[in-house]
Amino acid sequence: MPVPVPRQRAIPAVEGGQAHAAPTTATTQTAPPPRPGTDPDRQGSGPSVLTLLVIEDDPAGSLSIPEMPDAAGRPIRVRTARNLTEAERLLTHDVNCVLLDLALPGPKAGADAGSDELETLRHVLRLAPRHAVLALTTSGDAERAAEAVRVGAQDYLFRDELDARLLGRAVRYAVERKRADIAQRKLTESRLRAQENARLERGLLPTPLLDGSPLRFAARYRPGRSRALLGGDFYDTVRTPDGTVHAMIGDVCGHGPDEAALGVELRIAWRALTFAGLCGDELLSTLQQVLEHERESEEIFATLCTVDIAPDGRRAGLCLAGHPSPLIASPGRPAALLPYENSGPALGLLPKARWPRMQVELGASWSLMLYTDGLIEGRIGEGNQRLGQEGMLELIRRRRADGLGGEELLEAAMNEVRDLNGGDLTDDVAVLLLDR
Repeated sequence: MPVPVPRQRAIPAVEGGQAHAAPTTATTQTAPPPRPGTDPDRQGSGPSVLTLLVIEDDPAGSLSIPEMPDAAGRPIRVRTARNLTEAERLLTHDVNCVLLDLALPGPKAGADAGSDELETLRHVLRLAPRHAVLALTTSGDAERAAEAVRVGAQDYLFRDELDARLLGRAVRYAVERKRADIAQRKLTESRLRAQENARLERGLLPTPLLDGSPLRFAARYRPGRSRALLGGDFYDTVRTPDGTVHAMIGDVCGHGPDEAALGVELRIAWRALTFAGLCGDELLSTLQQVLEHERESEEIFATLCTVDIAPDGRRAGLCLAGHPSPLIASPGRPAALLPYENSGPALGLLPKARWPRMQVELGASWSLMLYTDGLIEGRIGEGNQRLGQEGMLELIRRRRADGLGGEELLEAAMNEVRDLNGGDLTDDVAVLLLDR
């Protein structure tokens, strides 16, 4: 036989079931039905109205639910259910708290019930993971009441001590504690996800493969988006078996997580293609195909700079795909830009583009700095003037004159660019330095 579902009324009396309401003079009002997809307790600008679902089966009718005011003095709405099946039907989104009689038979009542005295409570907690739950028992069963809290209930009450003040306060306390527990759990989950994302992003940053090379390597990376370790900029450096050192730096337009993921894909593809023997125009054409297949929109493009340094360290091949030209400095000579007249377009702009490979002389001793445009597009002072490549050259010349090099040079340069900008840069910044 189906269990009848009692109607809900916005009065402090118990709605249906075996419990008896205490006498009251409150005026009966019909509660308007909730709007679909909304929480009635959150409607309007005033405080929320609490709803209590009582789950108990008392044949003697000894349980009396008194009138309970909420924090605003309004009566707490009460529903009753005589068993778990009826409770499941009444457990709608507008219920704030469940008062469960621990003596209620569990869902496996009978020969297969087992020895778990809190089976009913565990079942309700599974049915109502986001609802506050109060356990109801007798004063002689304090041990089981305490165990109910350890299992997951917000509090417990004794049947023979119920009164309006105690029950109303317990309901309000349980609801607020449940909300705090949910908020704390969400915060903890958010922190764990942030830690996992940080480990993932940190693992995606490149590890240079320069075993056997006399070149010294240094790099600095600062993503533009807040609380991130990885942005749309990417770089890498490897040494192939013939002794050639290959360096690359690139920039995917934008600096969000999608751009960061695409930058990692391009970097890994570049490393694989380089070890496969590709370089220059052939390598960049293949990377453009990777970009075209992996990008979410045809408007996404990437700039790229590749340098192939000969085994003797005196010469290099340079390819620019819409990217700023590297900076080179030598003892006794000021820092200058490598040639950029024959550069090609950024990857993803022209389907049949070509990228000439320019030969450059490096000399016996040098420092080569590859960078993304985030380093040169920061503002200077309060106006709209940008640092630019000339400003960067002057900055590097001054820092080298102070005797800085390697990691110290890059750190000092990035800090000064940030200070000139008046704060953190909004764009990603990557800088790579090779010294011979």
